[in-house]
Amino acid sequence: MKWEHALKDYKNYLRIERGLSENTIVNYSRDLKRLVQHLEQMDISRSPLQINKEDIQEFVYHIAKELQPRSQARIISGLKGFFTYLVFEDYRDDNPLDLIESPKTGRKLPDTLAEEEIDQLINAINLGSPQGERNRAILETLYSCGLRVTELITLKLSDLYFEEGFINVFGKGDKQRFVPISEHTQNYINIYIHKIRSHIDIKQESVDIVFLNRRGSGLTRAMIFTIIKNLAIKAGIKKTISPHTFRHSFATHLLQNGADLRSIQQMLGHESITTTEVYMHLDRNDLAKAMQDFHPRGKQHLS
Repeated sequence: MKWEHALKDYKNYLRIERGLSENTIVNYSRDLKRLVQHLEQMDISRSPLQINKEDIQEFVYHIAKELQPRSQARIISGLKGFFTYLVFEDYRDDNPLDLIESPKTGRKLPDTLAEEEIDQLINAINLGSPQGERNRAILETLYSCGLRVTELITLKLSDLYFEEGFINVFGKGDKQRFVPISEHTQNYINIYIHKIRSHIDIKQESVDIVFLNRRGSGLTRAMIFTIIKNLAIKAGIKKTISPHTFRHSFATHLLQNGADLRSIQQMLGHESITTTEVYMHLDRNDLAKAMQDFHPRGKQHLS
């Protein structure tokens, strides 16, 4: 079995049987190609069925000199998945990464925005341009619904159930969930749809897409990142922010205001509540206050 054929089969497995998104599949493929390039540079001509633990150890040692622990851990995890697949399909009898440990990475919590900073970003939008109304609706939707950027740019008009107060979202692996949407955010989306979008010459393939560029096509992930980056500069916000920052802020503000973790998990579309917990970075004062306010032994009882 050649690497090219193994990679093609593995991508089909990830797409069809695992139901992973194209972005995730691209990342897995990139890491596997990194291993293949290393073997070529070292003049090692072993196939996916012949590569051994020593070859992998040499590769791990190589990437450790170039990459941060978090990136190393991601690559090792991806390789483990690939060779587990080969074992599962009876191509190999062993996984050469079984005894190789990932570096300790700790938990890196992304930046969050305060409510005032979100208002600053929205206030920095030039509403005098058609793109301004669109961009306001985009930021309000990211923050109010906690969407991933891919979920935002693929959101359809037919997914908007405003009378019921929900939007229909297709997340990772095309998993469907209904997310509540406030009347406040509905209002800004409606303004964009009826006053701006209705005057665009829309391409046939984008007729059901909510957010469009001025040429009538759907927006790209890169365009959303650019919009937010430029607004942060204009608003004087020094934090490193991205579309995901709004998702993180959405979850954090919900928790701080009393929402339960299970509800937040459902709205974010996380399969495991452990994933949701990574977003929850209340400081010690918040935790101490929660203990004082809600635990039976948290308050001092006078005799």
